[in-house]
Amino acid sequence: MEILIKVLQFILSFSLLVIIHELGHFLFARLFGVRVEQFQLFFGRPVVSLTRRGTRYGIGWIPFGGYVKLAGMIDESMDTEQLKSAPRPDEFRSKPAWQRLLIMIGGVLMNIVLAFAIYVGISWKWGESYLSTRDMTYGYVFSDRGKEMGFHDGDRILSIDGTSYEDFRLLRIALLLEQNYEAKVLRDGDTVTFRTPVVSVNDLTQDANFIAPRYPFLVGEVAAGGGAAEAGIRPGDRLVGLNGEAIDRFDQYIERLPHLSGSTVDIDVARDSAGNTVVRRLPVRISDEGKMGATVDMLAVTPIHTKDYTFLQAIPAGTQRLGEEIGSYWKQLKLIFRPKTEAYKSLGGPLSIGNIFPGQWNWLAFWEITALLSIILAVMNILPIPALDGGHVLFLLAEVVTGRKPGDKFLMYAQIAGMLILFTLIIYATGNDIYRLFIR
Repeated sequence: MEILIKVLQFILSFSLLVIIHELGHFLFARLFGVRVEQFQLFFGRPVVSLTRRGTRYGIGWIPFGGYVKLAGMIDESMDTEQLKSAPRPDEFRSKPAWQRLLIMIGGVLMNIVLAFAIYVGISWKWGESYLSTRDMTYGYVFSDRGKEMGFHDGDRILSIDGTSYEDFRLLRIALLLEQNYEAKVLRDGDTVTFRTPVVSVNDLTQDANFIAPRYPFLVGEVAAGGGAAEAGIRPGDRLVGLNGEAIDRFDQYIERLPHLSGSTVDIDVARDSAGNTVVRRLPVRISDEGKMGATVDMLAVTPIHTKDYTFLQAIPAGTQRLGEEIGSYWKQLKLIFRPKTEAYKSLGGPLSIGNIFPGQWNWLAFWEITALLSIILAVMNILPIPALDGGHVLFLLAEVVTGRKPGDKFLMYAQIAGMLILFTLIIYATGNDIYRLFIR
């Protein structure tokens, strides 16, 4: 069922994105009097179609992609028959360069507008929820990869290249995407500054525990029948010692208890009673799996902050979110062209994209992912690669500057070259999907 829900969300999201993107081309084409021959969602022969005002609308049988076919334009269909006759006034090739330029960027503009509208809607409907770095007074714990970069468990990160982050999500993104940056941390009461090395982004993105908040062990839930329940540990208790050693942080217990599996240990428990804090030493049985049967109350130690917005307040909030996400994705894209970062190994195809949707239907998650995918579609399409909108834009800009229009044969060969590049990228990304899901 989870897979089905993921697939349905992917199809719904991608269909919306394609329709909006192609609608941008369609509207500008109609505005400038260009004849639109076909508007299709999905690829392949149409299973449903109808014709209105000279335009054939259809839905293909391959649930991926879509396109708008403009009269007098060399596109992925490679239909060159119409180019053998003299240009007609309602053809793309007959229009001034600036009109053709707007037609080509129309899809990208609509994707940006869609992402903006979604972020405004999210801010208005759900507000902005985040973990504040100000609450993380115990600092952070890092994986081995994080420690190789120079971080120590307990470090409180003050700034990255001079920028401070209140939102933990944005801090984590900065740590992943910035390379060879200057990190300023508070370590054992002292301010320490160091520069991180260039690392494998691929390794970091797949390391879920690269950085995590460090929590005191404030007990949340106690499992019935576990060692903690048997010893009398209750929710709200705070664990402050293990076998006579002062240990009060959750990660320390996670690290040490597996080495004490199958034994009984002494745990110091701090409990508020009548306005006073009383510390008791309790014998706690550790299971063979290295667990005592108690979890940490994360929301109590690092509460989730929420900002609510009116509709008017949601507009600048949505604008800020849009700028942050575009900047973040642009940084990711640039890292792909730095082989040392190994960011190219993180490229994913349809399987990876579909897998980012939750296994249960969640409208907030759906719209956040759709907005992000809309940004990705916009940025990818504006890249100066023939067969993409950005390739057409590049040639049109050259025409505007030089006053010379590229020949139809040149555009046809450029289109073929661009499609070969895209097919290669798709095959590579899909191969990464298969490797990550079925081999590694």
